[in-house]
Amino acid sequence: MIQLADDLDRDQPTRDEVIYERVFDAILEQRLAPGTRLSEDKLGQVFGVSRTIIRKVLQRLEHEGVVEIHRNRGASVANTTAEQARQVLVARQAIERAIVLSACEHIQVEDLQRLQLLIQAEQAAIQAQDRGRALRLSGELHLQLAEACGNEFLANFARMMVSRCSLIIAQYETHAHPLCSTDEHAAILKAIAEKDSELAVGLMHEHIQHIEAKLVLSEPSANQDLAAIFAED
Repeated sequence: MIQLADDLDRDQPTRDEVIYERVFDAILEQRLAPGTRLSEDKLGQVFGVSRTIIRKVLQRLEHEGVVEIHRNRGASVANTTAEQARQVLVARQAIERAIVLSACEHIQVEDLQRLQLLIQAEQAAIQAQDRGRALRLSGELHLQLAEACGNEFLANFARMMVSRCSLIIAQYETHAHPLCSTDEHAAILKAIAEKDSELAVGLMHEHIQHIEAKLVLSEPSANQDLAAIFAED
């Protein structure tokens, strides 16, 4: 059982929010593969909470499109067809374009500094060949860029797109591909800092295209040990 007491105090997130973040991070880091069954009983045992709390977490993840809940079958990490993957990437292009345009107008110096630190951390993870951490930091960079726009709706859409794209990468990208350099992220951030919206939009478009170019059909394993996955945190 994972103890959550150290993660919580009166000024910190609620228990279900902590568990939500843990599961969301496991999806971003691709430790939870598409199709993995998310048993309420098993997760309740893993985190030491009731099924009611786990059900609330799973329903929130379902709302974001990263978990599927079926009557009489329970919950599992969402599977995405090849056609759905293409549709998600088209949608992400549109969302990322809106985010970049807004960021060029609204981003603050402290936001740029925070994003630069994320790029440095991502590069360190790549050099250490820590694929899971590098992927999580890459997703976090896109999420924080969206949050820097000051538009909660863009941020919410970005969270959904990043998590779905993480699932798509887990399902369709082979690990034969090397981890990406942070050069693309750095170039996008530089263009945003210089308020060059045309360049920033073009760089982001190419960045998403490069992600799509690495995708191939594959059969991910859905038989995973939930206790082992979250014990790694």
